Amino acid sequence: MKRAIELGTHTKPLEVADIEGIHRTLLRFTAATDIAGIIRQQQNWIGGNDYNPIGAPYVPPPPDHVRPLLEDLCAFVNRDDVAPVAQAAVAHAQFETIHPFADGNGRTGRAMIYTVLRRRGAATRYIAPISLVLAAEPRSYVGGLTAYRNGDVSLWTARFALATARAAKEAERLAEAIEERQSTWLDALGQPRKDSAVRQLVSVLPEQPVIDVAVAQRLTGKSHVAIGRALQQLETAGILHRLNERKWGRVWECDQLFSLVDSFEQRVR
Repeated sequence: MKRAIELGTHTKPLEVADIEGIHRTLLRFTAATDIAGIIRQQQNWIGGNDYNPIGAPYVPPPPDHVRPLLEDLCAFVNRDDVAPVAQAAVAHAQFETIHPFADGNGRTGRAMIYTVLRRRGAATRYIAPISLVLAAEPRSYVGGLTAYRNGDVSLWTARFALATARAAKEAERLAEAIEERQSTWLDALGQPRKDSAVRQLVSVLPEQPVIDVAVAQRLTGKSHVAIGRALQQLETAGILHRLNERKWGRVWECDQLFSLVDSFEQRVR
């Protein structure tokens, strides 16, 4: 998801090729690699049955309309005269309405939200879990998209804005909880010096809660020996737990961070 968002947040204008790249990246390690980054050439539909669109709640545009519609969507995303949250709301709804791929439209549509917000400078340092808040109320989410497709853009935009506000507030609470936990860890470790490997690992753990020596070296720039000692310190302090017992290729996880995220998701849902 992080890489997919980066693909759409360059300073150059967003193009259809960027959306294809986002889709290709998101489906890279799935069973659907044969359709990754490929705009659909067949009619699809949402709901109903697997054989025809009879009874489907929504039937997207025919295949020959998809690329022109995506070009129009890119032109809209490249504007800077629309409020960022409203722009992200419309871009997401329009993408889901076009439904340009045979599979993976939901994931790509969620990435589009953050592509817009980052391009507009509204979410430069973190990603508020807007899609998680939207998913917590599926009837409201689907109802909002249906309203959008029926011409009621204001209803959908208002629901999206409320979800964005809640996501930002909850994300702030999570960030504060993580900072408090890091402070507790540093106290338990005896307040190591700022340039020490163990202190740098404490700093990067929220980004990488499952870690090995190679990743820790890449994130901190410290030597293999220094990282090995730091990981041992964190394990002894109960901050990290070993996931395997191999001599080489050991992996650790910070289950305390996962617990914070679990609590966060429960609040959102």
